[in-house]
Amino acid sequence: MLPSKAKAFWPFSTDVAAATGAAVPSASTPALVAPTNSNPNLSAPIALATSGGALVAYTGPSGTLADIASTTPSDRISTYVVRRGDTLWGIARMFGVSINTIIWANNLSGPNDIRPGDTLIILPVSGIEHTIGKGETLASIATRYHADPTEIAEYNGLDPEKPLPVGTKITIPGGELSVPSPSSGAPKHASSSRASNAPGVHEPYLGGSGPALNGFFGNPVPGGIITQGIHGWDAVDIGAPIGTPIHAAAAGTVIIARDTGAWDGGYGNYVVINLKNGVQTLYAHMKRDAVHPGETVSKGQIIGYIGMTGWTTGPHVHFEVRGAANPFRNCPIGSSCNPQ
Repeated sequence: MLPSKAKAFWPFSTDVAAATGAAVPSASTPALVAPTNSNPNLSAPIALATSGGALVAYTGPSGTLADIASTTPSDRISTYVVRRGDTLWGIARMFGVSINTIIWANNLSGPNDIRPGDTLIILPVSGIEHTIGKGETLASIATRYHADPTEIAEYNGLDPEKPLPVGTKITIPGGELSVPSPSSGAPKHASSSRASNAPGVHEPYLGGSGPALNGFFGNPVPGGIITQGIHGWDAVDIGAPIGTPIHAAAAGTVIIARDTGAWDGGYGNYVVINLKNGVQTLYAHMKRDAVHPGETVSKGQIIGYIGMTGWTTGPHVHFEVRGAANPFRNCPIGSSCNPQ
């Protein structure tokens, strides 16, 4: 995956300019010698990841995680194939997310529920930190933040049958605060606040900020109705009857195609596409998908069908744009709107 903001995930150099300017040895120069490990008997595998199309190691020269600085998660979704010797703690540290984030997004039974060859989805969770107050319940907290009480309990390891521990800090996955909607002026689905908007450069949106790519995106559901404005990770909901085709809003490569009916953070069946400009698009709550990971799709291609899987109260596609402004951000709720 990993676009320009991948530095938030991958703590190593991706300086293409520096690599391009490096001297190339001639026939008269000594052959280059590859660096060797300080411990020739090292048995731990060296995990690799991609960045800008290049293969890069995340471990240090001795094959350990000790020299890796803590990182801050970006807004991009990633995948990781479990290797022999991996632990969930090490994977979580590598991506700069919590262990609970990985467990929750992959429907794992616990921190030991991984095996070599498993493909994990690393889903940077959009959430709000909350300190439990006296008399609060999962239901009251969920109502306050427009979240799901079951997901709050699962993410934080809470027992729904027991009183909540007062004073404990928890994360509300997908939690939203209400702020004025730019389209209606009424309080509408938003998150924990972003700074000012610089016209023509970057627009604030939930989960991050990105440029407005006017005319770049197509309509994933032509004729669909906007049923919810900007919420979550820069998403809008577009309603249509179950089985209505969902189209790729832009060309790219499929990195996730989940068709299991699992929650996956409330997404249900969903598809994530990496675009060449580093932006990601996500399409959730599908009845089923019509693509597979690694497939290259064209703009307008059918990638799935409207459904009601995951956390949803009606048939629609939850359409996210990560790394750019959502093209439906100014569409009135209830309208059949074209992307900007």
